[in-house]
Amino acid sequence: MIHPNQASSTRSLLIVDDDATFVRVLSRALTSRGFDVISTSRADEARTLSRRHQPRHCVLDLKLSEENGLRLIPELHELVPDMRILLLTGYASIATAVEAIKRGAHDYLSKPVDADVVVRALLDGDSAQHVDDEVIDAPEAPLALRRLEWEHIQRVLTECEGNISETARRLGMHRRTLQRKLSKHPVRERPEQSL
Repeated sequence: MIHPNQASSTRSLLIVDDDATFVRVLSRALTSRGFDVISTSRADEARTLSRRHQPRHCVLDLKLSEENGLRLIPELHELVPDMRILLLTGYASIATAVEAIKRGAHDYLSKPVDADVVVRALLDGDSAQHVDDEVIDAPEAPLALRRLEWEHIQRVLTECEGNISETARRLGMHRRTLQRKLSKHPVRERPEQSL
């Protein structure tokens, strides 16, 4: 566990999320665990804060109002090359996890998330390798049809860089139908059995 008196520039953290309540709670939790936290809800301000403060870590939400967190990952790395980026999303999919890692995220977690899990993901040097292995490994049991549809939609949405209209066109469905599908939480997979 990290204590507040261990805070230093190596514990600087930028949180980029448009959910003000989540940011407030996570900021408080990570500050108590020794991080120097700055936060924003906008991509343009994230760039400015990164230039100014050169944070060592970043917790980045996938969906930022009208913007896509995936697009911001390489930009943040350009501003702060050694920044460790943790991408968070409430709508997890294999496609977005793979794309996040390809673009330079060090880890990928689904919301809701515990602050201790965030700390481990930010500080664990091997976490990107573990996530990469988990993403690439095929599941033992086939995915449910609804889950496969969700994964396919997410893959096409990622290819279209979050553009809903283009995604709907490529999928051959009406834009409103796609928005309805995206507004629902993904189908949960079967709970993993204990080892």
